[in-house]
Amino acid sequence: MPETAGWQTLDVGTIPQATVRTRVTVPLRFPDGYATTARVLTFDGLIDGREHLALGLGDWERAVQSAPLVRPHSECLTGDVFGSQRCDCGPQLREAVERIAEPGGLLLYLRQEGRGIGLYAKLDAYALQEAGLDTYEANVALGRGEDERDYTVAAQMLLALGAGRIRLLSNNPDKAAQLEARGVEVAERIPTGVHLSAANLRYLATKATHTAHTLDLPGL
Repeated sequence: MPETAGWQTLDVGTIPQATVRTRVTVPLRFPDGYATTARVLTFDGLIDGREHLALGLGDWERAVQSAPLVRPHSECLTGDVFGSQRCDCGPQLREAVERIAEPGGLLLYLRQEGRGIGLYAKLDAYALQEAGLDTYEANVALGRGEDERDYTVAAQMLLALGAGRIRLLSNNPDKAAQLEARGVEVAERIPTGVHLSAANLRYLATKATHTAHTLDLPGL
């Protein structure tokens, strides 16, 4: 289990209830031409006060009645917007939208840049990685946790939408553990694809060996 910023198993009754604030339809189109439509939802009552989003894809309202496919995706400006090759975030986002839209489900876009340490700190960590540290060592050298993400808000969003039982699209075992601890049953864990590049090989290998991400990489 990665070092986090103090998350713990919670009594589900202690988690404040969130409510849906706004629902709006947004047509999506990716650079490779793939297009779909999302129902974007905002929330009141999220415990960290940040502007997290849920994207309902496909027939998501029917899907939440059983066990919808869900991807909690942490915001990554460099990967999601600028196409950075240092991580696999952009390709994972693109993959998740298409895979979720087919059966219907939810993509949670969580404002957790840099595993929760923020954009500037993430770029500071990149500089330390260029000096030889790995992705987790760099965070620690900055005086931060290896992974400071807390998924309580993800649980709040899912429970507000009636998705108390999900199929989780993620390679990260910590996401499953935290959601289970917050009252969301993870019926199945489904790994994402491996989006490997010359620039992110060490990054992905470190996630696989250090925090048990389900990544089938050559040589591991």
